[in-house]
Amino acid sequence: MNVSDNLVDLFRNFSIDILLQIVLIGSVSWLLITLFSKWVPILANTISGRFRFRLLALVPIFRLGVFIAALLLILNRVIEPQIENIIALISLLGLGLGFAFKDYVSSLIAGVVTLYETPYRPGDWIEVEGAYGEVRAINLRSVEIVTPDSTVVIIPHLKIWNQLLFNANDGRRQLLCVADFYLHPDHNGREVQDILYDVASTSAYLQADQPIRVVVHEQLWGTHYRLKAYPIDPRQQFEFITDLTIRSKEILAEKGIRFASAPAISQENNLSSKTA
Repeated sequence: MNVSDNLVDLFRNFSIDILLQIVLIGSVSWLLITLFSKWVPILANTISGRFRFRLLALVPIFRLGVFIAALLLILNRVIEPQIENIIALISLLGLGLGFAFKDYVSSLIAGVVTLYETPYRPGDWIEVEGAYGEVRAINLRSVEIVTPDSTVVIIPHLKIWNQLLFNANDGRRQLLCVADFYLHPDHNGREVQDILYDVASTSAYLQADQPIRVVVHEQLWGTHYRLKAYPIDPRQQFEFITDLTIRSKEILAEKGIRFASAPAISQENNLSSKTA
């Protein structure tokens, strides 16, 4: 008898007693899950510290355990305990799990590829689908990053198959930072370039052995300056950009150099969208 024939004779003939037992198992399971999910958070809220989070973490574990136990009890009552039926059930479950865990298995394979190609390492600053942060851990299925707002983001390795991955420092200590300035076109460009260079060279966060660059783009609404430099540590990138921006604005204002107005920038964006 093959597997397909076993599937036809897999289940017992239902009776009222079996149906009542199934209803009873389901009701008790639902009651246990409901009570545990209700009272554990209440108890946890009376506790402070790490133990509170560990207690809350028991809720989904308990729910899964009750569900598995109830499922096994029900299967024991509806399936004939024969070796052919067990083989048929395992085949059926294997087929279902294969579809259910398709993405999970793909992430595991991508994790092995990640260990070989090393597109990111702990300490790298990466961006995937708009999530930007420092790589904290590389697990077999996923990578954990911590955003600048101290939020942990779990990204499956599967994303490397079909998404763009941006790595800001790629395993190095050097991470390029850019501070943007939008100025009114009526000014001395050489003077502004010297001011921005001096601000970067005197920053307490500057990695002195790396170059400083000032890149200029003339736009319809004014002049766009990009001050590029490297902080001592990649984790200082936001403090570094803040320092460059604040001190540069102070000096530019003292020199009487005007900034481009917001309506001019909006107008330029509208013109760009119409010509695109």
